[in-house]
Amino acid sequence: MKTGVIDVGGGMRGIYAAGVLDTCLQQNVEFDYCIGISAGSANMASYLAKQPGRNYKFYHDYSFRKQYMGIKSWLKTGSYINFEYIYGTLSNSDGENPLDLQTLLHSKSELTVIASDAVTGRAKLFHKTDMLPDDYRILMASACVPGVDQPIQIGSSLYYDGALADPVPIQKAFDDGCERVVLILTKPVGEIRTSGKDLLLAKKIQRKFPLAAENMRLRADRYNEGVRLAQEYVRVELQIWTVAMDFWASLEHDIKYKKDVQDCDSIAAELKACADTIADTDRRMMELRDNISSLPQKSRKQLPKTNTDFMKRN
Repeated sequence: MKTGVIDVGGGMRGIYAAGVLDTCLQQNVEFDYCIGISAGSANMASYLAKQPGRNYKFYHDYSFRKQYMGIKSWLKTGSYINFEYIYGTLSNSDGENPLDLQTLLHSKSELTVIASDAVTGRAKLFHKTDMLPDDYRILMASACVPGVDQPIQIGSSLYYDGALADPVPIQKAFDDGCERVVLILTKPVGEIRTSGKDLLLAKKIQRKFPLAAENMRLRADRYNEGVRLAQEYVRVELQIWTVAMDFWASLEHDIKYKKDVQDCDSIAAELKACADTIADTDRRMMELRDNISSLPQKSRKQLPKTNTDFMKRN
């Protein structure tokens, strides 16, 4: 039975999907067919390279560096996101956190990275064979936000974010032979996406790339339709989403991508402190789980069963 997994991306919210894929690695969960869109393509690359925790550092640590993204990058390169720093300086073989390309290439799993042709507006499907040592432009292209970043050139073509062409490629996974598909979203399933800032970004590229601009205007509707279609396929649905996770990811996304947030540095510092606390809590809970699992069955029965038991004892 062919099983697929899709990571739809979502900017800094992608740390949630990175955590899901890291857990899959730790639990030896493998997929036959992997699709990455936008930030999800980088998550998928690290997953297939069997590098748990790698992408966590990009979201949690590196993204706070001035070289990662910001006005300086935009003034110097024309792109708010510094792709050369992320996918070059950090990710190359001699970089601070290199991608294990050889492990990725030798993975038995198929990999599809989706980008959008800036001129034609059509989806461009890249594969593992399109990745070369120290050349991760397909990952750059898949995550290139129109109106914020300059399109990424590969060969003679220019590419933008894959979410413009196919934000939730659930049907493609089934068309390509998958019988089961895991869809990783970074927004709650019931949330209806609106065009919002997409309309402004579309306006910025309308003159030069009209078809890409039209895709940008349609992105929210296509996303909602993709999620609706996925729900029709669902037999069992499980969501684990805490208030802290949603607030943390959404707020960091706003800080990184919106220019009107006041006092960003102090907010970012406090946000990182909160993230460290959450990470420490996760670690402690994992240790508790492992400790409880190692207890004899008789000892487990003596553990309090509910929070009420704790309250009574105290």
